[in-house]
Amino acid sequence: MTQKIHLTVATSCHQNGLLLMVEEKDKGELVLNQPAGHVEAGESLTAAALRETLEETGYSVTLEAILGISVIRSSNGITYYRVSFLASCPEQTPSANLDPDIERTLWMTPEDVLSRNNHRSSMVREDVQRYLSNTRYPLEMINENT
Repeated sequence: MTQKIHLTVATSCHQNGLLLMVEEKDKGELVLNQPAGHVEAGESLTAAALRETLEETGYSVTLEAILGISVIRSSNGITYYRVSFLASCPEQTPSANLDPDIERTLWMTPEDVLSRNNHRSSMVREDVQRYLSNTRYPLEMINENT
């Protein structure tokens, strides 16, 4: 049996020691996540990260590095592959229409994120820990000849 690949991206935006997070509804529950979402057909990983961040937060960001790659099998039986990026957040688009699943955006210390127990998945914690440990991989690791 063939299963569709679920390739996602997430962006850890940082500014003045804070991380930009989103609260969103998942199965009726309010969960905490980095701006994240699925890569669309024909879309590059970096383009998907920029698009998802803008759609979920209103911020046009500058990608700086790759934090890591995660693979998780969800309780629904789907395996998700996630490429996580680090970005700076120079400006927010004032008239941005945010994705309807997003309840609000929050600037939080990494420690505050880690202290919460309503992460969308374990990948949220993993990315914050990578950020705190200065894990960084160059964007040039990705060859996007599209």
